[in-house]
Amino acid sequence: MEGIIVPATPDRPARTARPRRTAGIGRLLLGGVAGVLLTASLMTVLWWPRSEVTYRSSAPPSLVYDDGSPHFLGLVHRHSLSGRDSWEMVIGRDSGLSYGHWVDVDTALGSKGIDTTTWTKSGVHVRFLTGHELFVPARFFLHGR
Repeated sequence: MEGIIVPATPDRPARTARPRRTAGIGRLLLGGVAGVLLTASLMTVLWWPRSEVTYRSSAPPSLVYDDGSPHFLGLVHRHSLSGRDSWEMVIGRDSGLSYGHWVDVDTALGSKGIDTTTWTKSGVHVRFLTGHELFVPARFFLHGR
């Protein structure tokens, strides 16, 4: 903001009025509020969607599949920014459960959880706490799928 110029007289030189300090403080506060809102928005976007593994199982070491790798199963609960939850089961060679054979699981089954898993040479049997059972043939999760 520019200062106001006061006309000069022979006995008084020209002066400029100082700008108000409140304008600078207002801009500082506005910048601080904008920074907080931007940081909160960024953290929300980075945090969502999120997922958590609610159940883990691994094939017993005595069971060796054709691809010679250990295999893992996990029940993954995904939370979306919109509040929609979904459940998926992943079976594969990655102990971190980031890739493998994915199977969508109904929310009614996933939210109750898995009771037991039984690994066999032909595949894996999954029994949910609801009493429902699921069988995934080994050919679907062998060789890196």
